[in-house]
Amino acid sequence: MDLQYESLSNIDLTDEFFNTLREDYKGFDNWFRLKSEAGERAYVLRKMSGDIQGFLYLKIENEESSDIVPVLPKARRVKVGTLNINAHGTRLGQRFIKKMLDWAVVQDAGELYVTVFEKHEPLIKLLVRYGFVKWGVKNSESGQESVYLKKIGRVVGEVEKDYPVLDASNNIFLLAIYPKFHTKLFPDSILNTEAPDIIKDVSSSNSIHKIFLSNIDGVEDLRAGDVLIIYRTAEGGAAEYTAVATSLCVVEEIRSIHEFHNEQDFLSYASPYSVFSDAELKGLWKTKRYPKIVRFTYNVSLAKRPNRKMLIEQVGIDRNAYAGFMRLTPRQLKEICKLGKINEGLIINQA
Repeated sequence: MDLQYESLSNIDLTDEFFNTLREDYKGFDNWFRLKSEAGERAYVLRKMSGDIQGFLYLKIENEESSDIVPVLPKARRVKVGTLNINAHGTRLGQRFIKKMLDWAVVQDAGELYVTVFEKHEPLIKLLVRYGFVKWGVKNSESGQESVYLKKIGRVVGEVEKDYPVLDASNNIFLLAIYPKFHTKLFPDSILNTEAPDIIKDVSSSNSIHKIFLSNIDGVEDLRAGDVLIIYRTAEGGAAEYTAVATSLCVVEEIRSIHEFHNEQDFLSYASPYSVFSDAELKGLWKTKRYPKIVRFTYNVSLAKRPNRKMLIEQVGIDRNAYAGFMRLTPRQLKEICKLGKINEGLIINQA
């Protein structure tokens, strides 16, 4: 399933997906029609059949929110106007969290907030996990909702709560991933030459968290907080032009396959965040061919993807060094972010 930014006028309001929103919010249909007539758009996730599985409406505010107690002072922030997901075990919630944060960054908004009824415990748990803090309450004809606020750039020293911010004072590495795995892991970093149907509705695509199995020397020295620049290796042409940097990630932890007591423990850990099937993971468990396991968060997709030629000539990467796993400097990270058109506010402690 692909996440599309659609005009509300193209969305069938009679789809049963919207029934839960009607139950929660009085006048939902009228609100939807007014937004549709105004030309508003929303993110929609559909099955191949066209059935809606997720809906996310966002808007920019630059004013005091006096209908919230305590009042949210004037600031440029994103309001998550409507969020609804048919959760079915593939971590769609994480994908929508990532999309709303990406959107806030693009809109140069330093904050975003969500109003949610306390009965929606799984959603609240997800918001808190990624750094949203309960601010107050909002009362309306539909009842009282809690208000959860996230300030992008507020750092507490926890990878998940600080997401999507990266700390350039930590170690920085270039990590190469083959094309056949890359887009399945990083759906928002798809190349223009790839078909969107590569992106499947599976945990490894939707999740903010990723698992990478490796036998590369040095990977075992990674530490929580280290920055990874994902490098999609060459395909269908010279590496100078087809191998590109695509994404920025942050290491959560490093483990060895030998730490797991049995195959099931290994599968439970790796399966939700890996591109490999359970059958393939079982094979990897038996052979121990890729014993080093890196778990990391998918923080930023580069708007522009510098190729190997640019990385060598403009960033200063050593042409003769092994590109599979390469240590970089804070200055080189800064140059890649500049080439990739990344918002500087996402990188703290830059040189």
